[in-house]
Amino acid sequence: MSKAKKGEGCCTAPGDVKARCRMESLISVDERGQMVLPKELRDRAKIGTGDKLALISWEKDGEICCFTLVRADFLADKVKDFLEPIMMTR
Repeated sequence: MSKAKKGEGCCTAPGDVKARCRMESLISVDERGQMVLPKELRDRAKIGTGDKLALISWEKDGEICCFTLVRADFLADKVKDFLEPIMMTR
């Protein structure tokens, strides 16, 4: 996965949703609550065995309406970027 430039997120601005947002596939949940990401999607996203993804839920009117998967390393980088200036002042 290519790194985003500093200050540039991997997602588009709210007004530009059509440019990058699409339904990739329909997936099923089995009796154990497990889901499978299709291989083609995993390959395109460069998701491999052992990779960590953060599951983020979106709520509307008190109910979860959407989920987003974000690479855990991307979130870790953003948290580090946020906390680094704070830690340097100590």
